[in-house]
Amino acid sequence: MPSLPTLFFMAIFFLESLVAMLQNSIMAAMLGWEWVQGRALPKGDMTVACLAASRFSLHDMTYMNNFLVILNFSHRVHYLDILWDFSNTLTFWLNALLSVFYYVKIASFSHPTFLWLRWRISCSVPRLLLGSLAISVLTTIPSATGNIVVTHMEVSQPLHTNGSWADWVRILYGNLFLFHEMLALSPPFLLFLASTALLMFSLRRHLCQMRWGRPRPGNPSTQAHTMALKSLGFFLVFYTSYFLSLLVAVMKFMPLQCHWYFTWQVVTYAGISLHSTILLFSSPRLRRAFKNGLQGFETIGCGGLDRGQVPPEGSDKEPVPG
Repeated sequence: MPSLPTLFFMAIFFLESLVAMLQNSIMAAMLGWEWVQGRALPKGDMTVACLAASRFSLHDMTYMNNFLVILNFSHRVHYLDILWDFSNTLTFWLNALLSVFYYVKIASFSHPTFLWLRWRISCSVPRLLLGSLAISVLTTIPSATGNIVVTHMEVSQPLHTNGSWADWVRILYGNLFLFHEMLALSPPFLLFLASTALLMFSLRRHLCQMRWGRPRPGNPSTQAHTMALKSLGFFLVFYTSYFLSLLVAVMKFMPLQCHWYFTWQVVTYAGISLHSTILLFSSPRLRRAFKNGLQGFETIGCGGLDRGQVPPEGSDKEPVPG
C-alpha cells in the first residue's frame, strides 16, 4: 500500500494530467475546426493548434504509462514509450518553432538576416510543421527499434537474471537511449533557448527606451511589455527544468517505487501545463471561441425556460405551455 504522501502526489499528478489534456484538447479542437472549415488561420495559431495536439498526446501517454505501472502492467509500458518518445520529440520541435515565430514577429532588430527571416517565416510555417513531423518520426525509429528488441528479450528472459546476454543488452540500450535523447532533444531545446533569450533581450531594450521617453509607471504598453517579460522568464525556467528532468528520468536515478517519483512527475510537467494555460487565455481568437462556446452551452442549458411562460412571483398558477 503506498504511503499517504505518495497517494497525495499521485492524485495531484493525475489531476494535473487531466487538466492539461482538457485545455490542450480545447485549443486543438477550436483551432483545428476553423482550419478544417477552410478559414484563414494565422500561422501562429496554426502552430499552436499542432503544439496543443502534440501536448495532448504527450500528457495522455504519460498518464497511461504511470497508470499501467500502478496496476503492475509494466510489461505493456514499453510499447507506449514509443508513442511517448514521438510525442515528446514533436512537442520540443513545435515549441521551438513557436518560439522562433514569436521572436521573428515581435522582436525589433535591423540585421538583414533577421529582416529576411521575418519576410519568409509566415509562408514557411506549413513546411516547417511538416519538417518537424518528419524529424520526429525519423528520430523515434532508432529508439523504437531498440525498445522492441529489449521488450522481446525481457519476455524471453526474466529481469532479475544478471550477467546474461539480455542484461548486457538492456544496459547498452539504456546508455544508447540516453545519448539518443540528448542528441534528439538538444537542437530544438537550444533553438528555443536562443530565440526566447533574444526576444527577452529585444523586449527589455524596447521597455528601457519606452521608460526613458515616457517614464509614467501606469503606461499600458509598459505594463504589457513587463508582463510579457515575466511570462517568458517563467516559461524559460520551467521548460529548462522540464528538459533537465527528462534527462534525469532517462538516467533512472529515481526508481518507480520511490515515494518522490510522483512528486518529480508533478514538477516535471507543471511548466508545460501552465504554458498551455497561458496560450489558451492569451490568444484573442481562443478567448473569443471559448466565450462563444460557453454562451452556446448556457443557451442549451437554459433552453428549457423558453418552453413555458413563468408566472409572476407570488402567483400560484402553473406555467402556460408555449
